[in-house]
Amino acid sequence: MKKIAIMVGTVYGGAQYVAEEAEKILQQKGYQTWLSVEPKLNDLLAFAPDIWLVITSTTGQGDIPDNLLPFFIDVKDRFPLLTGKSYQVIALGDRGYGDTFCGAGRQWAELLAELQGRALAPTLEIDAGETLQPEDLALPFITEKF
Repeated sequence: MKKIAIMVGTVYGGAQYVAEEAEKILQQKGYQTWLSVEPKLNDLLAFAPDIWLVITSTTGQGDIPDNLLPFFIDVKDRFPLLTGKSYQVIALGDRGYGDTFCGAGRQWAELLAELQGRALAPTLEIDAGETLQPEDLALPFITEKF
């Protein structure tokens, strides 16, 4: 059974809702899951996931939400190579913010690629200006890609 770690960056709860619903789908498909809104790298490494799934909103000027930022910094500093492992990023944002649209997700995708992980698919970027309920795009994507 493959293991998937789901890390959530959220401010108002939208990304967390998407992650919780995605976890249900993944469990129904037979994956063992680990979901965290305040992940710790040691805990994630102990779980030994085959796939890292980051579902995050974006704050400020393309920033990672406060609940996920310490984890991002720890991963960046400790640089645990993901050789032979996969990752997927689902980024929530608002295209109205221009160049910073889905900035948190883009930072995660860049870091996970640097760690030599293999993307399952290009980052799914969901624009709040077009899609009021991000789960409407995210959940079919999860169903199809995993």
